[in-house]
Amino acid sequence: MAEPETDATDISLRAAEVAADISETDQPRERRRLVSAFTRAAASGARAAGRGTRAVRRGAGSGTGWLAGQVVAMAPRLRVRDQAALQAQFPGQSADEIADALIDHAAHAAAAAGGAAGVAAALPVLPAFPAEIAAETLVMVGIELKLVAELHEAYGTPAPGNFAERMSAYLAAWAHRRGVFMIEGGLLLAAGSPLTRLLRRRLAARLGRSAFSLGPLLTGAAAGAIFNSRETKRLGRDIRSDLRRRAIGS
Repeated sequence: MAEPETDATDISLRAAEVAADISETDQPRERRRLVSAFTRAAASGARAAGRGTRAVRRGAGSGTGWLAGQVVAMAPRLRVRDQAALQAQFPGQSADEIADALIDHAAHAAAAAGGAAGVAAALPVLPAFPAEIAAETLVMVGIELKLVAELHEAYGTPAPGNFAERMSAYLAAWAHRRGVFMIEGGLLLAAGSPLTRLLRRRLAARLGRSAFSLGPLLTGAAAGAIFNSRETKRLGRDIRSDLRRRAIGS
């Protein structure tokens, strides 16, 4: 019997779950288990196992428009801790201390995701690199979107609106590398809008960095871990700086 077609909801939901789980654990054994699950997901694009896999391959190879659609679908499916949950998890810590912990956790998660994709590329199967790159990119963006959202929560400056509206605002913040309140030009995620064009440029750059994870043998795993950790820390620090300036100003 033919494999069911894989749709955008399945892909975005799986990426959101993996990104959230990897971000929230600080136990090495648990992280290894989660990274192993991600490795299998990344490697699945390399196996010609039916129509669903071929659909992912076609989409992954069709450019940043398809990937942007997956990211937009993933954003409202991410698990985000609010300020009360973060304060309960990090009792007695200041907003700056919580922010530092969130950035460190996200950087570790990003390193694990990049390393997993590199290992998947070394497996003895016929690889479909566009699908593997897309898988890593989706999880990486999920990790970073969750970080952006939780940094706003840590400083008590969540975006307005319901959860889906807030996640759209955080996606814009991710694209602009700024706090939500600092973004100029609106948050319209429509075809051809300035924000959508910026999002696609960011994803194109992210795809290029993900390609390092697929280098020869396990050198790709090391490169992916280093690049991902560094870029995620840079993003977190940029957002934190904006939020701290706002906190000091108020």
